[in-house]
Amino acid sequence: MARRIDVTGAGGVRLAAWEFADPPKTGLDPAQGRAAPEPGVPGVLLLHGLMGRASHWASTARWLAARHRAVALDQRGHGQSEKPPQAAYTREAYVEDAEAALEQLGLAPAVLIGHAMGALTAWQLAAKRPDLVRALIICDMRASALGAASQREWAQWFQAWPAPFATLADVRKWFGEDDPWVERPNPARGEFYAEVMHESVDGWRPVFEPEQMLRSRETWVYDAHWEELAQVRCPALVVRGVDGELGRAEAQEMVRVLPAGEYAEVAEAGHLAHYELPSAWRSAVQPFLDRVRGD
Repeated sequence: MARRIDVTGAGGVRLAAWEFADPPKTGLDPAQGRAAPEPGVPGVLLLHGLMGRASHWASTARWLAARHRAVALDQRGHGQSEKPPQAAYTREAYVEDAEAALEQLGLAPAVLIGHAMGALTAWQLAAKRPDLVRALIICDMRASALGAASQREWAQWFQAWPAPFATLADVRKWFGEDDPWVERPNPARGEFYAEVMHESVDGWRPVFEPEQMLRSRETWVYDAHWEELAQVRCPALVVRGVDGELGRAEAQEMVRVLPAGEYAEVAEAGHLAHYELPSAWRSAVQPFLDRVRGD
C-alpha cells in the first residue's frame, strides 16, 4: 500500500512524501493519526532525480521497510508536490526541502539515498546538517560541472518530445526505443517515463513543467560540487551503473574525496540502475546498509 504524508518545504511549498509499505510500529501516534515507528528503527529518506518521482523508489522502499522506516519524497516541481511557477528551483531550495522533510517526518538521523539530482541534494544536506544524516548513498551523480553545452542539449531534447502522446504505449515506445538518446531498446526506461505522465484533454503529458526542470538543472550543471562532497563526514557509498552517466574514474575520485567513502557498481545497468535492475541494485547497497546498522 502507499501512504501519503504532506510536508511543508522551503518558502511554504507543499510537498508529498510517500511510504510504500507499513513501517515497523508499536501503536498510534496521536499527533499524526497514523502508525508510529518503533523507537530506534533507522529512518531512510529517498530522493529521486530530475523528472523523477517518489514512486520510482517504490521497490527499494518496500525492501527497506522490513528493517527501516523508508519514506520517498516528491521533490518540488515533481510528482504530486506543488509546482508553483514562481517558486525557487535552486540548490538551496531543494536542500531545504529535504531538511524540512527529515525534521517533519521524524526520520533523523537518517540514511539518505539519492539518485542523480537527488543524490546531489543528499550530499549537500549531509554537508550542511551532519546531525540529520547518519549515512549516504549516492547513485549515478557526477560531482564535476557538466557545462553549458549539456544544458543546451537538454533544452533541445525536451523540444524533440512528440508530446502530447496519444497513449501510454506510445510513451513507453518513444522513451524505450525511438528517443535519439536511446542507444539500444530499453523497456525499463520506457516504463520510467510512463510513470511521470498524466492524461490531459489532448493526450499524455509530463506531470512536470519542462521549463521548471531546466531551471532546476541550471542551478547545478554549471558548478562542480567537490567541495560539499569533501564536507560529508558520515559513511557514504558511491554507486554507479556500469553503463550510466558517472564514469568509473570520477566515481573512484569521489570515493577518495569523501572522508568515509566506499564504492559499488551495478553491472549491466545504466543511469536508472535502481529502477532497471532492482535486485542487482539491492545487492550492491545491502552490505553498506548492514554495516551502517551494525548488523
